[in-house]
Amino acid sequence: MKAGAKTPSAVPGWAKLAITLVVIAGALALVYTQLPKNPISTDLSRIGQGMPALVVARDISFLAGAEVMDLMNEIRPDYAGRVEFLVAHLGRPEGQSFARRFDARDGTVVLFAGDGSARTTLRAPQTAAELRRALDAALAR
Repeated sequence: MKAGAKTPSAVPGWAKLAITLVVIAGALALVYTQLPKNPISTDLSRIGQGMPALVVARDISFLAGAEVMDLMNEIRPDYAGRVEFLVAHLGRPEGQSFARRFDARDGTVVLFAGDGSARTTLRAPQTAAELRRALDAALAR
């Protein structure tokens, strides 16, 4: 073989390009499937605007709040249009203010009446049924 001559590649250029495109498309599809489908609002100004609200305190450094959010998402369709589902992120100033006012930590749930008065506080509910019972009792008042 002459010096400077190219050795034939085992995989043609078009095949490398096709493989690269398939890998990128697969990675994008995986990322898309992990995005939240219907995120819970963080707009705490919606409390007291006429509709009852269920607010979970969430600190991304801990797991309880994420687990409660999963429970909220499980029951949310049953209360659509009747209850605001909200998140108070404890890493934000408005979330920290919420935590001080309601003695909330990660996973604490506060149920509010439509006028904004706090009705019930739950410390990290463990099941959707527990959350549902508290919400139904607060709505019945």
